[in-house]
Amino acid sequence: MMIQAFKKWLIGYKDEKQTDESRQRIEKLQKGRLPRHVAIIMDGNGRWAQKRGLPRVAGHRQGMITIRHITRAADDLGIEALTLYSFSTENWKRPEDEVNYLMSLPEEFLRTDLDELVERNIQVRMLGRGEDLPKHTLEAINKFREATKNNTGLILSFAMNYGARSEIVRASKQIIEDVESGKLDKDSLDESLFGKYLYTVDLPEPDLLIRTSGEVRISNFMLWQLAYSELWFTDVQWPDFTRERFYQAIEDFQYRSRRYGAV
Repeated sequence: MMIQAFKKWLIGYKDEKQTDESRQRIEKLQKGRLPRHVAIIMDGNGRWAQKRGLPRVAGHRQGMITIRHITRAADDLGIEALTLYSFSTENWKRPEDEVNYLMSLPEEFLRTDLDELVERNIQVRMLGRGEDLPKHTLEAINKFREATKNNTGLILSFAMNYGARSEIVRASKQIIEDVESGKLDKDSLDESLFGKYLYTVDLPEPDLLIRTSGEVRISNFMLWQLAYSELWFTDVQWPDFTRERFYQAIEDFQYRSRRYGAV
C-alpha cells in the first residue's frame, strides 16, 4: 500500500518553475535590503511523508527537490550565501535505513543538479565533520566542491554531520593547540579571531534564519553565528516550502529593524 502511494506521488509530482509573477516579485525584493546570508533548518520531511502514507524517505526525496527550488530562488535574488542544515550530529540516532538513504542523497544530487549549479556559477561547500561520513557520501561532496571551487556566485553550503556545540569545541581545541605551539598569543584572542576557527570562517554571519514545520528552536545549529540573526518560522513543512514562501521570508526580513543591541 505504501509503495503504491509512493508511485502515485512520483507520477503526480511536477517541477516548480519560475513564473512571470515570481520574476516581478524578485525585481521588487531586489529594490529593498537583501540578506547577504540565509540559513535554513529544513524540518518536516518525515512527517510530510507519513501524513501522505508514504515512507519517510519520500519526504527526504521531495525535500531534495525543494532544495533545488530554493537554491534557484536565492541565486535569482542575488543572495551571497545559502546554508542548509542537512544532517545533524544527532541524526545518526534515526533508523539505519533512513540514515543510509540520507547518506545517498549527495550522490543523487550530484547526478541531477551539478550541471545546473556549474552553469549558475554556484559554489558548493560542506560544513561539518566530513571524516565521519561514509566514503561514498564524502566522495560525492568532494566532487561537488572540486567542480564548483572556482565559481564566484552564490555559496551553497550543506551542514552535514554538523553540530554547533561540536563546532565550538573543535575550534576551542584548535585554539589551545595553536597557543601551546606558539602560533597564537592567547591575549590576541577575541570574538573576531575565534570566528576564524569555525567552519564558516570566510562567510558572513547569517542575516536570516528560516525554520520550517512549526518548530521554534534552533536545534544546535550555528549557535555562534546566529547571535544577531533575524529568525523566521513557518508551519509549512520543508517539502511544501516554495519560492513564494521564501520570498515572504525575505520580505518580512526587509521590514525588520536590525539594531544589534543598540537603542
